[in-house]
Amino acid sequence: MTLGLAPRQADLFRSTAAFCEGRVAPDSIYGILHRECFRLFPDEMFADLFDEAGRRSVPPMIVAVVMVLQRIEGCSDREAADRFAFDARWKYAAGGLDFDYPGFVHTVLVDMRARLARSARPDRIFEVTLVAARQAGLVGRRRVLDSTPLYDAVATMDTVTLVRSAIRGVLKAAGSELAGPLRGMLARDDDYAAAGKPACDYDDAAARGELVDALARDARALLAALDGQELGPALAQAAALLASVTGQDLEQDAAGVFRIARRVAPGRVVSTVDPQARHGHKTSARGFDGYKGHIAIDPDSEIITATEATPGNSGDAEVAESLLGDMLPGDQDSATAQDGGQAAAPAAGDGQPAVYGDAAYGSGELIGRLDDAGIYNGIKCQPPAAVKGCFPKDRFTIDLDGKTVTCPAGVTVPIRPAAGRHAGTARFGKACRACPLAAQCTTAEEGRTITIGPHEARLAAARQVQADPAWRADYRATRPKVERKIGHLMRRRHGGRRARVRGLVKVAADFALLAAAVNLARLGVLGAACRNGAWAAGGG
Repeated sequence: MTLGLAPRQADLFRSTAAFCEGRVAPDSIYGILHRECFRLFPDEMFADLFDEAGRRSVPPMIVAVVMVLQRIEGCSDREAADRFAFDARWKYAAGGLDFDYPGFVHTVLVDMRARLARSARPDRIFEVTLVAARQAGLVGRRRVLDSTPLYDAVATMDTVTLVRSAIRGVLKAAGSELAGPLRGMLARDDDYAAAGKPACDYDDAAARGELVDALARDARALLAALDGQELGPALAQAAALLASVTGQDLEQDAAGVFRIARRVAPGRVVSTVDPQARHGHKTSARGFDGYKGHIAIDPDSEIITATEATPGNSGDAEVAESLLGDMLPGDQDSATAQDGGQAAAPAAGDGQPAVYGDAAYGSGELIGRLDDAGIYNGIKCQPPAAVKGCFPKDRFTIDLDGKTVTCPAGVTVPIRPAAGRHAGTARFGKACRACPLAAQCTTAEEGRTITIGPHEARLAAARQVQADPAWRADYRATRPKVERKIGHLMRRRHGGRRARVRGLVKVAADFALLAAAVNLARLGVLGAACRNGAWAAGGG
């Protein structure tokens, strides 16, 4: 398929431009796309996605405009194709096309997403909006970070459905030659041909137990038969998924009977249809299944500067450095790993680079990276927890130079080095038995233990700075702006809060496209325009 070219000369009497002028707000997303679509998404920008010979494609500029409008309006592919065919605003946004300009089938959008995913620049539509915002002077040196749940596009499966679906996946991937011998190893009276939950009297505990055990034995038989064989990519992936779902949810009792484990495995697979989705928690009382969408914004212009998507069980701070790739230096200084040689945290000021975020980003490692890069730290640190109402950690005096910890009762013990992620531990042991404050300090029989992390000094210094009323006022005035931007992203249920696609790569690309659409809407509100080949905001 070769590159198609969008028409630049419309029919004066049939063009949507004359009809929509005065009816469509100039600062709307339709208005800015109408004026700037050929400069934002020229057909040549997508030339690498097409061949040099073949039939002409639908002009990529038109497809890009439809993709952007589809994301901001929350349309499915079929709905987007219908909107382009019958909504004058969509043709107006694509350069003022004629009313009778032919539409296209919805699979054109599927094909374009696949071509972009295979390319060297899969997020080029988002990148273009960010370049325009930078040229217009709308991207400064401050960033605010946040994340939001993206509910997966599939149904969450229970253990029985998960295991049976994974068995079906192995049989399907095995192919006709291997599937026959594999089916012969299965003991259950089930051909595993149809999807869904197997028939069972689920009110009968014994019947449920027999079903779980039989499914587990069929799964083990398949895995044992495939063990050691050279498998193709599809079958190897299906076998790995079967091993994951049986290992995470099932266990054998002393009698050798398989049953559902009374635990939740870390990183539990929640669906065989989208095995990369995970169960996550936005708060301790609010869970979800799917992914997390992460953004960084400029708090002054509210332009989104970076996006990421991760499984739902990931931490926010894990992708913070990726979101701040345009601010943080590329090579980490070795001093960042430990508190030794720590520099004073920079203060806020005019033109000072700054990063803001809630307590989910308050890791010592990230704070260290910001301090070492000379970036103002507007990230909130979570105060030490008072477990079971006992004294929190900040009631103890930690002397890192002297390597000691003093408790509220005045008892001092040494900090002993510890393995793993901790720099050391201080154990009060016997001193707690006769201490008059023991009931307020610990319920452990062996006494209170204080764990010293590798970034203890940085976190303590950050908490001290955050007690300043000026820091709090700046935080409260800046960080909430990202909440409003997330509201813009999530206002449509289909394709906003609910993912439209499956798999982490596709979800990440779709989230970046949504951010591009919201950025374009913001550029329209700010009056951005391309003049003499350069972007400017508001009439500048």
